[in-house]
Amino acid sequence: MDTPAGWDPATYLRFADERARPFADLLARVPAEAPRVVVDLGCGDGSATATLAQRWPDARVTGVDSSPSMLAAAAAHALAGRLDFVAGDLREWRPADPVDVLVSNAALHWVPGHAELMARWVTELAPGGWLAVQVPGNQAAPTHALLAELIAEPRWAGRLAPGEDTVLDPGVVLDPTGYLEVLTAAGATADAWESTYLHVLTGEDPVLRWVSGTVLRPVLARLSASDGEELTAEYAAALRAAYPARADGTTVLPFRRVFAVGHRPARGLSAA
Repeated sequence: MDTPAGWDPATYLRFADERARPFADLLARVPAEAPRVVVDLGCGDGSATATLAQRWPDARVTGVDSSPSMLAAAAAHALAGRLDFVAGDLREWRPADPVDVLVSNAALHWVPGHAELMARWVTELAPGGWLAVQVPGNQAAPTHALLAELIAEPRWAGRLAPGEDTVLDPGVVLDPTGYLEVLTAAGATADAWESTYLHVLTGEDPVLRWVSGTVLRPVLARLSASDGEELTAEYAAALRAAYPARADGTTVLPFRRVFAVGHRPARGLSAA
């Protein structure tokens, strides 16, 4: 993950299996056979990055993230000479050498204007290289809309320290057509699509537990502890109404994600 507020790997990984599935679906559309340089921008705790080293054992894989806590967790996956993790902001990152496979999974929704960033990344691919991006597109869902409405109310807006609410903006993520246009305009052939995953969650306030590792985290970082508890209680009640438990006690969380894969033509070929 790549955002200024602190991340808690343990909280984020409560739903590790559900969060891993979109990454696998994304990489299934990248048919690179023997890449030499593979980079994961916004690598988080490194567990997904480690699967890249397993898939391409002859590649040098690097995970980049700005969160010290996530990088500390990622260090457990490092492999000398094959898989390493470095600190860096994906908005400013530049490769030392052309990249054969460049991945950014569930990170770009924190970055306004990231379409321009993706276009630059295409130019930094090696000839024949691949760019693969997955972006959560749930900004219009109750998880995000309810929180955006809540913090916009005067009684909360006045208590929040200055901060960035980009991740709550429905316009921060493009639709698949938008990403396809970005990649083709940059000279890549492109594949873009979206999927809505129906996560069946268990336990008390499971949707609140889900968002506590992501969208709620930077909001709480801008409040005092007591105000954070008050806002969380109000938000939890709204989430329970929006995502009611089923008769068997489970709760279904629909989660939309947008995917885009770009392929830079090899030398001597023109983009389709």
